[in-house]
Amino acid sequence: MEGIIIKGVGGLYTVKVGKEHYVCKVRGKFRYTKVTPMVGDRVSIILEENDEGVIEKIHERTTELIRPVVANVNQALVFFTIKHPDLNHNLLYKFLLLCEYNNLDIVVCFNKMDLVGEEDNSTIIKILRDVGYEVIEVAAKEGVNIDAIRGKIENNISVFCGPSGVGKSTTLNSIANRKLMETGEISDRSKRGKHTTRHSELIEYGNGLIVDTPGFSSLDLSFMDVDEVKECFPDFHIEENCKFSNCNHYKEPGCAVKKAVESGEINKERYEFYIYTLEELINGRKKKW
Repeated sequence: MEGIIIKGVGGLYTVKVGKEHYVCKVRGKFRYTKVTPMVGDRVSIILEENDEGVIEKIHERTTELIRPVVANVNQALVFFTIKHPDLNHNLLYKFLLLCEYNNLDIVVCFNKMDLVGEEDNSTIIKILRDVGYEVIEVAAKEGVNIDAIRGKIENNISVFCGPSGVGKSTTLNSIANRKLMETGEISDRSKRGKHTTRHSELIEYGNGLIVDTPGFSSLDLSFMDVDEVKECFPDFHIEENCKFSNCNHYKEPGCAVKKAVESGEINKERYEFYIYTLEELINGRKKKW
């Protein structure tokens, strides 16, 4: 039978086959391969005589995220807050970069917008929309724009990602109208959320599947090649006008992207983040965001 892994805890995997669910172990042969089952994997299973399920085959993945560990996602709902906790622009851009790298459709969701004044939110939302990202302004506890997120989930496999304390679990619970994931409070001292989600799990909602994942505030891009970074910035769409076809928009002369930054066509803050990321990879540095 073929199905999809919706949960994995303690070496056992819950596999959804049609409307049925089977708790499965992994065939021993996987110990000799580099492939480990992930939530989201499409798999083939068999039932042994004692009705215990066994994963026989892991099918080819269309996407694979490392942190959070989840496969075959096609859409990312990137959750941040502008206030409580305050927005870290570079961290937001790093999440977007990773989603672009993994070829995910991206929807940026700003939660707790009931705590934000008009003067605080206009700049970052305009920047993102000018780049081409869809932005949804949410107040999960009040139910504001929850229906808009429900609409995005339909017919997709979506990952909820973002740092701790921004309300991913609260939003997921509001969408399902029941408590699916534990939620935590913001630390008064650090203004960051406590880690409350203990595992990745695919949750069925309508015709879609959603993943709630542990929040985190440290991301590593060291696995990326320097030449790959520029491909993750959709705002660099004018790069075909650069003097050199392999231009990295860094120190090369005749760079159309740098000219667009000077003219204001490309946001300066976004470009500065790009340069910082590029230099971090070139110099082999690692930095917590």
